[in-house]
Order: sequence, then C-alpha cells, then structure tokens
Amino acid sequence: MNEWFRLAADGRITLTLHIQPGAKKTEFAGLHGDALKIRLAAPPVDGKANEALVKFVAETLKLPKSAVNLKSGQTSRRKVLEVVGTTSEAVGRIADA
Repeated sequence: MNEWFRLAADGRITLTLHIQPGAKKTEFAGLHGDALKIRLAAPPVDGKANEALVKFVAETLKLPKSAVNLKSGQTSRRKVLEVVGTTSEAVGRIADA
C-alpha cells in the first residue's frame, strides 16, 4: 500500500504519522513525505495531543483505545502507532478520508 502503513506477519498494523497539534479541527490531511499527516485540535502539552491522536485513530477504525498503542514519538511530531484487531481494509479507509 503506502509507506506510512505496514502490516506485520502477526496481523499488527504499524502507522507512521506526522502530527500537527493545535489545529482548528482534528482531521486527516493527506501525506507528508512517507507519513500520513493528521491535524489535531488538541494542544501539544501534557500529552493531550497524544491522547487525542490515539482516541481519533481508535474511533476512526471503530476500535477501543486499548487497541491503539503509541510506539514512538511521544514528544515528536513524527509518531509511530501500532494497531491490533483491525484489518488492512479498515486502515485503507483512512487513506481515502
């Protein structure tokens, strides 16, 4: 599919994201290099943007928040999320959004 989306042999999906915190609204904003760009309305303080990101991705994929794990990039705009319990088709819908 795209470089921002990887499917592991055990079914876990890894998403490489570029985050823009403090935006007017939370939305997908297309590709940013090899990452999917997401604008977040949450400010980048006290982990609020990370919490908002996990919630947004989980809601988009219709999964519980516990199925979405922030693997790296806690204090960076570039983040890697690991998602369990979904299909590559569901993540493909993100690309279409």
